[in-house]
Amino acid sequence: MWMAPGQNQSWVSELILLGFSSDPTSNRVLSIAFLLLYLGSVLGNALIITLICLDMQLLTPMYFFLCILSLLDMSCVTTTMPQMLVHLLPHSQTISLTGCWLQIYVFGALGLTECIFFVVMAYDQYVAICHPLRYTVILSWDLCTQLTAGTWACGFFFSLIHTFLTIRLPYCGPNVVNHYLCEGPSVQSLACMDINLIEMVDLVISVFMVVVPLSLILASYIRTGQIILKIKSTQGCCKAFSTGASHLTVVTLFYAPAMYIYMRPNSSYSPERDKQISLFYNVFTAFFNPVVYSLRNKDIKEAFLKVMGWGRAAW
Repeated sequence: MWMAPGQNQSWVSELILLGFSSDPTSNRVLSIAFLLLYLGSVLGNALIITLICLDMQLLTPMYFFLCILSLLDMSCVTTTMPQMLVHLLPHSQTISLTGCWLQIYVFGALGLTECIFFVVMAYDQYVAICHPLRYTVILSWDLCTQLTAGTWACGFFFSLIHTFLTIRLPYCGPNVVNHYLCEGPSVQSLACMDINLIEMVDLVISVFMVVVPLSLILASYIRTGQIILKIKSTQGCCKAFSTGASHLTVVTLFYAPAMYIYMRPNSSYSPERDKQISLFYNVFTAFFNPVVYSLRNKDIKEAFLKVMGWGRAAW
């Protein structure tokens, strides 16, 4: 659909999201698979939040941060996947510009918040391993609240800048986005003007919100690894390494594709490849985070058994 404010100029009023396939059979298969992934992500993260809120023994900084991460993951997939499922239906691939801007802003805000929040979780692990006796003193509830509020504020602020710059671009056609969601780079590629300046601004934001946090996380893990190697207990050393490796795997699955999508010029935009890569930080991390961070955790398992009424004896 087009709007014509003037005789010689037309402006896009809605966008068409092509999704993954134009074949109805393939879309039906994809809709079932994505529906299962979405339900698994929401239910898994909701279970983590419920258990942490119900079990007083889990009211510690570490589990508070896990609760916030689950909330971020659940919100992120809910921002994109219900619309993706709708667009897999026949003749339902359009989205209004307002809806597209809103999705870019909310999805970007939650993603940027999670980028910084992984730093907070890495710091939590560093304090727990390197300063165990002072853990609750260093990570007071006031500091935990301030760190959480700060990450959310930064994420929503920088996403606002990114979204504002994207909105200000002129879109005079075409209006077809080869993606399953409205994401900054894919939408910006439709603009009918040079976007080099906006690419530079996005690159600066990406460096500040992705590269810097990732560097801090790696520095934290290196320092934590040095401390772990000094642990005399083989069992304790293996457990700490196992936890750190799991966390690092999730961080890699999130940061690597995000850096590829947002830190390369739009001139190298490859729709089909980008759609597949974006699934990692949009869908798969939200699905696997409950498993990696919590469902493999003994305290979470005991809390689940307690809520189910099976008690410690059953565990």
